[in-house]
Amino acid sequence: MKTLVFLVATLMVTAAGLAQAEGLRQISVSGSGTVETPPNMALITLGVTSQDKEAVPALRETSDAVTRILNRLTELGIDARDVQTRDLSLAPVWSNKYGASGEDAKITGFVSSNRVIVNVRDLSKLGLVLDQVIADGANDFNGLQFSVEDPKPLEDLARAKAVADATDKAQQLAAAAGVKLGAVISISEHGGGGRPMMRMAAMSEGGSVPIASGEVSVETSVSMVFAIQD
Repeated sequence: MKTLVFLVATLMVTAAGLAQAEGLRQISVSGSGTVETPPNMALITLGVTSQDKEAVPALRETSDAVTRILNRLTELGIDARDVQTRDLSLAPVWSNKYGASGEDAKITGFVSSNRVIVNVRDLSKLGLVLDQVIADGANDFNGLQFSVEDPKPLEDLARAKAVADATDKAQQLAAAAGVKLGAVISISEHGGGGRPMMRMAAMSEGGSVPIASGEVSVETSVSMVFAIQD
């Protein structure tokens, strides 16, 4: 009886070892895909900063400038859904704030600031928009980012290219090794989504601020494991 149990256990271990060895008959590869297209949207982040000896005038000056900017954006045809104000702040300005000279710190004024985020869907207006909002009081420019309104088709195409790239690599490896490529065992995606990358310049007209919209690049990568057929 003990001999039979030992033989069964031995067979189980051997079978497990063979299954594990069989699992090693596979090819692991990675692939990447990139899609580029001209952008059709731009996100502008700008701000207004004002300083005065008193808090109320500083806040009022910032508010007046932001009001002018919002009105100007409306005149330029920017939809209200594409404009957002954010991070309104009012802070004191200190003299000798850290007491370096031994004197007591004093408030010498106030700084008020507010940010305006604008989504420009007509890139032909982009230079003009920047020119006008600066003239209306925007004195803090925090960035310009190009994008596409619907990135999903680009992401899908980049993903398909990544899978095709990985599959091509697996086929080359299998051919070089003299084996036959089998079915896909697993596949996983890494990264994805579009991060704007500046490429060939397309200058925006209609304003004194030159803009190079370039192209939006969407990149993704995948890892794939293929079986090796007997």
